Amino acid sequence: METLSVIVPVYNEEESIAIFYDALEKVHQQLATYRFEYWFIDDGSTDRTIPEIQALQTKSDAVHYVKFSRNFGKEAGLYAGLQHATGEYVVVMDVDLQDPPELLPEMLTGVAAGEWDAIGTRRTNRDNEPKIRSWFSDLFYKLINRISDLNLVNGARDYRVMSRKMVDAILEMTEYNRFSKGIFNWVGFRQKYLEFKHVERVAGTTSWSFNRLVGYAIEGMVAFSQVPLTIISFLGVISFFASLLAGAFVVIRAIFNSGAAIDGWASLVVIILFMGGIQLLSLGIVGRYISAIYLETKKRPIYIASEVKYAIGLTTHLNNY
Repeated sequence: METLSVIVPVYNEEESIAIFYDALEKVHQQLATYRFEYWFIDDGSTDRTIPEIQALQTKSDAVHYVKFSRNFGKEAGLYAGLQHATGEYVVVMDVDLQDPPELLPEMLTGVAAGEWDAIGTRRTNRDNEPKIRSWFSDLFYKLINRISDLNLVNGARDYRVMSRKMVDAILEMTEYNRFSKGIFNWVGFRQKYLEFKHVERVAGTTSWSFNRLVGYAIEGMVAFSQVPLTIISFLGVISFFASLLAGAFVVIRAIFNSGAAIDGWASLVVIILFMGGIQLLSLGIVGRYISAIYLETKKRPIYIASEVKYAIGLTTHLNNY
């Protein structure tokens, strides 16, 4: 019997754990020829998330969890889940059921048939989301697809079923600064997406603020594009030639109007502020790339697990991943 590993990153989701498990087990009835293996990755929760998972372990020997020593972020949670998954097929899902479980049979069947190496999902609408947030999201997808070699699908979710060979390829990418949507796309393989309409959370509240989403988008662009650095180079070239033209203009004007006073202090101040702004912006962009390099060279682990517990009772303590 083949195994489907279900990877579920969680952070303060005590209200959603049992609801999610019951919903997946209903779907499991339609996929009775597969064995389900649950991997809950706890990202340093401060509520009763771990006790809720442990309660599930008393009901099923298919439930396992990894407990992080602190909050390392969802990207680390995804990587940890992929590391521990043993199934021939792997699915990544959110515990809040915004990833519809009813799509799982179609996704798994398509991958298991060998037609696709991964079948993902994309949300076609953003109901109940602030319009400014939706606008920035659309802008991000347009921008990153234009400045990188990626072809990210607008509205794509992390929710996807993958073959073992695709999972193994992803695990070979061990960079510290992770952007999973880009990594899933970059490794290639045969992929397609199923569409679905927005679904509300079943319980709890999201931990993804607007600022965190903006930071995540910036990380994605830094990780998969060098175009911002190229733009800075062009700005430098343009500024250099503009300064030559301005200098020539001042010299010529002084020669032919030697007795005239040279005005334009206001415009000079504006130009200085403009050029200073460009320089600071350029330094900020370069600094962002340097910070990414700095973190990579430290060779710090992507996460530290304080506990890994299998339903059969085997507990190990790990600290280097």
